[in-house]
Amino acid sequence: MIAEGDRAPAFTARDDADRPVALGDFKGKWVVVYFYPKADTPG
Repeated sequence: MIAEGDRAPAFTARDDADRPVALGDFKGKWVVVYFYPKADTPG
């Protein structure tokens, strides 16, 4: 479980053009990552 203030785990996702984007691509830069903890779940 990720708690507020924890570092985000390394991950890769697809952008709106279906290109892979890794969190590591932004190393040394400010970035905001928003997680939807209950997206696509019955909760």
